[in-house]
Amino acid sequence: MKQGIHPDYHPVVFRDVSTGFAFLTRSTVRSTTTIEWEDGGTYPVVDVDVSSTSHPFYTGQTRVLDTAGRVEKFRRRYGLEPTGAGPS
Repeated sequence: MKQGIHPDYHPVVFRDVSTGFAFLTRSTVRSTTTIEWEDGGTYPVVDVDVSSTSHPFYTGQTRVLDTAGRVEKFRRRYGLEPTGAGPS
């Protein structure tokens, strides 16, 4: 690898502000705030709005939209034939 062209890759704590969930990983992102982690070390902390503990897809809180109703409404509006009722 070429020396001096890569960003600093260091340990960083990412914290979900809505749930308080935090995890330690490595990243090139920089932060001015720090946190004392479980291992006793002090690491930069980056606050995020959504993580796997708060995202609706991962928590099972997703909403199912009535896509069939939307398709039928579109077909009625533009005078299209219903699905499967094409010319014989």
